Amino acid sequence: MRLFGTNGIREVVGETLTAPFLTRVASAVAAMIEPGDPVVVGWDGRTSSPAFARIASSTLALAGHRVVELGVLPTPAIQFMVPRLHAQLGVVITASHNPPEFNGLKCIGADGLEVARAFEEGIESGVERNVTSRTPYSRIGEVMTDASGAHQYVSAIISHVDANAIAARKPTVVLDCGNGASVVTSPTLLRRLGCRVITLNGQLDGTFPGHLSEPTQANLADLARAVPALGADLGIAHDGDADRAVFVDATGRYVPGEQILTLLARDAVERNHGGLVVTPVSASQSVEDAVRPLGGEVIYTRIGSPTVTHEMLERRAVFGGEENGGVVFPKHQLARDGAMTAAAVLDLLARRRATLAEVLAELPRYTLVKEKVGCPVELREKVLAHVAVALAKDSDRVVTIDGVKAYREGGWVLLRPSGTEPLFRVFAESKDPMRARALADSGLASVRQALRDLDAKS
Repeated sequence: MRLFGTNGIREVVGETLTAPFLTRVASAVAAMIEPGDPVVVGWDGRTSSPAFARIASSTLALAGHRVVELGVLPTPAIQFMVPRLHAQLGVVITASHNPPEFNGLKCIGADGLEVARAFEEGIESGVERNVTSRTPYSRIGEVMTDASGAHQYVSAIISHVDANAIAARKPTVVLDCGNGASVVTSPTLLRRLGCRVITLNGQLDGTFPGHLSEPTQANLADLARAVPALGADLGIAHDGDADRAVFVDATGRYVPGEQILTLLARDAVERNHGGLVVTPVSASQSVEDAVRPLGGEVIYTRIGSPTVTHEMLERRAVFGGEENGGVVFPKHQLARDGAMTAAAVLDLLARRRATLAEVLAELPRYTLVKEKVGCPVELREKVLAHVAVALAKDSDRVVTIDGVKAYREGGWVLLRPSGTEPLFRVFAESKDPMRARALADSGLASVRQALRDLDAKS
């Protein structure tokens, strides 16, 4: 039984994700740990999250655990609080950027990192065996609340940047909270940094009425219009659980996540006089181009923040992250952190006394195209095997760290099954935008041909 994808369990509410299902998952989680140190439970702003969180809390308490509920917080804020509350585990009810009909669950270790795959396999085994608690009445745990998470988290971020330098510039920021969990932290953070803050979608609403939760260019059209219309210095947007930050410059130009990753990787390596950067195989070549002249080295991993953060811990990396706006600052915590990313960009601009467009203009320029095509979950492995053969034929080099990445004339294309949705993701990059588009189209064609071939055989 495989329940966990790249970043936790994510399923459609009322279909796979029901109260009995979550009770089974929470029972399996409870069986993985011994009663003793508390278990932290937090959740995002989705309509089902409070109810599912209370199912998780009650199930854990009935198994003998002391539960500390943090309430609605960004996922990185919950991760930040787990070690500070001396908890042995954190349980987060979230589906991150998925559409509103989804919800899910992820587990955080005592060190604040997302748990390793082996722990997830233990939970899956428990669900399959339908483990249940037989804790007697005299050993039932309790459920407590802790409302200090937002304040502690925001204060910690501020300690890692030069708040006075940012405040001296008094930047005007349009902040798109996307009706997600960042509502309870990011507006406060930016105001405490001395910014003039104008919010969009600043009310918590799990139906995401402003736009869908993923901060794509199409979903941030209102932000892109608002920034120049209001004379703001930049725009910042978060996904549903605020572990990512995406930017718009003063002209309203959407800044692809790979450019922010490259900008902050270069800054981290420069300030540390070298060091290791960890990023997935989907990352832009611009990261390597930017850090190598400064004594930096890049290590590539499978896609997914758990893989990146565990590799960063093992390698003592100075920086890491993904091209989707999920960036990791190890001096703060080993977790993708949208609010820390926002503060770090403001800090960099204050130190450089420059605009976002000016610092981005200094970077190696590539075009990274991202596409996706539907693929039934049960066919993912067969499709992957099919496209691996197809891509190998006309490629200079093939990398199979995660999916299939084929280096071809003028760029590369990566095909991999999504770990959170029933689809294949296609990444393609080149310095020539037309070549990047052509590589992406060839990748899409390969997946569609594989689906047709498999359908013909069935």
